[in-house]
Amino acid sequence: MHLNDKKKKVIVFIRHGKSSWKHPVDDLMRPLKKRGISDICLVANEFLKFKIESDLVVSSPAKRALDTCRIFMKTLDISEQMLQINPLLYDFEGNKTLNFIKNLNNYNDTIILFGHNYGFTSLINQLGNRNIENLPTSGIVVVGFDVNKWSEICAGVTLFSLFPKDLK
Repeated sequence: MHLNDKKKKVIVFIRHGKSSWKHPVDDLMRPLKKRGISDICLVANEFLKFKIESDLVVSSPAKRALDTCRIFMKTLDISEQMLQINPLLYDFEGNKTLNFIKNLNNYNDTIILFGHNYGFTSLINQLGNRNIENLPTSGIVVVGFDVNKWSEICAGVTLFSLFPKDLK
């Protein structure tokens, strides 16, 4: 499925997998739980069926987001060279992430972002045309835009969502 046949710019929002709070580590270093890893694998394998070709993969530097990203990349057979780690995605409100998106190079048409809530839920509701209450851990929402430049994105179309609970 080539989403860009329908929309010129596409964002795939993927929230990190369920993380563990039982380790006394800084938030940036919080690891995934076993359930988080199994949910990521479940969703990534389903997402693989869509055959989405991305131009860029960007992850928050947080361990739980980066580990989620690497599991997805392995499942989707995306080269590590496609990955950028950007601290602007370690964002819980969405403003830094939106600024990052609006400043992307326009030759990137489909991007996959790995990050956090509440920022991702806020952006999905701001940019898409379907409100979601919450982007769950390991959840995916894809939003498309009929624009040529990232700086022009505003009102997009929510193309689909994929949540772990829907696959169990």
